[in-house]
Amino acid sequence: MAIRNLKIVTEDLRRKREKKLREKERKNRRIHKFGQMELKHAKRGKLSCYMAFCSAFLMMLIFSVSYISRGNVNIGIGFVGVIVLILSAMGMRWGYEGLKERNKKYITCKIGMGCNGLILLVFIMTFVRGLF
Repeated sequence: MAIRNLKIVTEDLRRKREKKLREKERKNRRIHKFGQMELKHAKRGKLSCYMAFCSAFLMMLIFSVSYISRGNVNIGIGFVGVIVLILSAMGMRWGYEGLKERNKKYITCKIGMGCNGLILLVFIMTFVRGLF
């Protein structure tokens, strides 16, 4: 008798667990569009945006230091400028590689590539203007 009651109890527990799993799965389907899984942002796209932010911050720092000192800056500012160029080039590369990741959102890759390209363009224009 006790064994039969134990079987009934375990069967009831199994049914409750299955019902709970079905409810959880049904709830997750409602959250996402048409029952599809939620897409995450590309990791390299996030890195690209982070590189764009760091490059922009350093570039603004360089420009403000140069403005405050009226153009009389030392070689350290030049090294920081080279670092900015390297960071933005790496950000462009990471953004491009992020577009190759599958089943991801690519908006961070596009934003990062655009911002890094703009930073590269501004820095190159500043360099060319300084030559003449």
